[in-house]
Amino acid sequence: MIDLTGIWSPIALTLSLAAVVTFMLVLIGSPIAWWLARGDGRGKAVVGALVTLPMVLPPTVLGFYLLLALGPNGPGGALAGLWGARTLAFSFTGLVIGSVIASLPFMVQPLRNAFAAIPEEVLEAAASLGAKTPQTFARIVLPLAMPGYLVGAIMAFAHTVGEFGVVLMIGGNIPGQTKVLSIAIYDFVERLEWEKAHMLAGGMVLFAFLVIFTTLAVNRRALSRAG
Repeated sequence: MIDLTGIWSPIALTLSLAAVVTFMLVLIGSPIAWWLARGDGRGKAVVGALVTLPMVLPPTVLGFYLLLALGPNGPGGALAGLWGARTLAFSFTGLVIGSVIASLPFMVQPLRNAFAAIPEEVLEAAASLGAKTPQTFARIVLPLAMPGYLVGAIMAFAHTVGEFGVVLMIGGNIPGQTKVLSIAIYDFVERLEWEKAHMLAGGMVLFAFLVIFTTLAVNRRALSRAG
């Protein structure tokens, strides 16, 4: 029988991290995606490139600069000093901040596509009927963009669950605080605890398959409705 010691804590921590990050990305990503899709401004190309940058940068590079920013000599250290801490690195709060930045493009891109696909005449009709911006967004934009929200939430959640380089750089391997699933697998392999590594890695493979399958199903359903 496999000893399950040290398995459940990383699973619970990872799911908590992914849930918090996904919720925050819905709030942060919505206005960014709306502006990139339908807003005006010369800086859209620059902002779009910055948002997409985490998809291109090696995770260790992004993690290195986040470590400097969250460390005692960076702005994160100054912020942590407000409650008597020295750094935001190697903490759950630091993992949340780093994961939000690393997973931001996985939320923004689907939302940007969903917002861009909304016909302009629909928004103009709502405005002509006197609908305020919050009403238009809640009653028209949100239902039409829901497939984008679903895909973005799924992809952001999954990317947070599977992230390794960034969380290793800014979180380390502290049990119960920063030791997430990807770090736990690496740790089990280093200690030659193959059965535990197999169990977690196999679960991640199944999880990744379900994420891809669900994302394709949502996209297919959205395309069939649009057709």
